Amino acid sequence: MSMMMILSLIIFLIAVVGLIYTYVVARNQKYLQSELDTKLNERVQAHPYIRNPIFIAWTLFLLAILAIVAYVTALYY
Repeated sequence: MSMMMILSLIIFLIAVVGLIYTYVVARNQKYLQSELDTKLNERVQAHPYIRNPIFIAWTLFLLAILAIVAYVTALYY
């Protein structure tokens, strides 16, 4: 298997895990009963960026792009 195929599979797996995680978080979210927001979970309040699936997805995406750039740079230079 070529390195590009392996990287493609890793990126695909990261995307699938991100989608599943986002689906689980969205499914577990309670619907609002009034116009006021409900209280946030204490774990989310303590770590608002770590528990946000959008930030997780972007971070993994940027790491994957950096890995590809590093691989291509190492391959051709």
